[in-house]
Amino acid sequence: MTNLQERGHLLTEQVNSNSLNLDQLNTLELVELFNSEDQKAVAAVAAAKVELAEAIERTAECLRQGGRLFYVGAGTSGRLGVLDSAECPPTFCTPPELVQGIIAGGAGALVRSSEDLEDRAQDGEAAIQQRQVTQLDVVVGITAGGTTPFVHGAINAARQRGATTIFIACVPVEQVSVEVDVDIRLLTGAEILAGSTRLKAGTATKLALNILSTGVMVRLGKVYGNRMVDVAVTNQKLRDRALRILQDLTGLSREASGFLLERSGRWVKLALLMHWTGLEKEEGLKLLSEHQGNLRAAVASQKNHSSF
Repeated sequence: MTNLQERGHLLTEQVNSNSLNLDQLNTLELVELFNSEDQKAVAAVAAAKVELAEAIERTAECLRQGGRLFYVGAGTSGRLGVLDSAECPPTFCTPPELVQGIIAGGAGALVRSSEDLEDRAQDGEAAIQQRQVTQLDVVVGITAGGTTPFVHGAINAARQRGATTIFIACVPVEQVSVEVDVDIRLLTGAEILAGSTRLKAGTATKLALNILSTGVMVRLGKVYGNRMVDVAVTNQKLRDRALRILQDLTGLSREASGFLLERSGRWVKLALLMHWTGLEKEEGLKLLSEHQGNLRAAVASQKNHSSF
């Protein structure tokens, strides 16, 4: 791992020649420059598509066997991991413990800078030990510059426990190497504001995490077509979304969709299964369980409804 005192050569620490006169640009020119540079974040994610696909497959397989997904980071990287983990329960109705974000400094670091805590590799190790990570779990280390000791400590501890490890960084392997199962490099280049990796690096990381978590949930059968059939119906907006999904996929009226949703215990996936197969709630729950929650597989198993 690169010595923390010698970070100047890292790609994320370089000076961007396109923004040398940043403080002299008018506001429109500044916005145009940001927009132009941000295109590189999308390109960086595209260049890592093979590694992202492997990360999705490995993670889905672990979670299918009862494992958990952990994001580990400090500063912006840590906040992005916590954000992605927090959005899984309402979107996919996952239990809070299935996808967890671990940030150096704990919850307080979400709203207050605590960069000094990222230098403690032992804290990263302790976080993994505290959560009793096993060989069924997946630990994703997120560090734009690739050198954060907190993240490396967590990754090393996870490897020792047999967990699947994934590394997400915005520097090339030759600058920072690490022993992991899947190594994802998002090479966004020098930032407009030198060293401020909450910009392009942060954007690329957010995109990658979106793909990773959503891809995993698709593989786990929490999506039918492109609909979030496992959405948690916890407020009026989400109830409206659930009803629209039922209306679109079944052709039922809004009122009939509402009755169906309530009969299913406010679970869109189960409501669809009940409608398409004629099963009652308990029978539908049993069938879904037999097919690991995969709606398409559960419906296809009913010979009289094989067209689904």
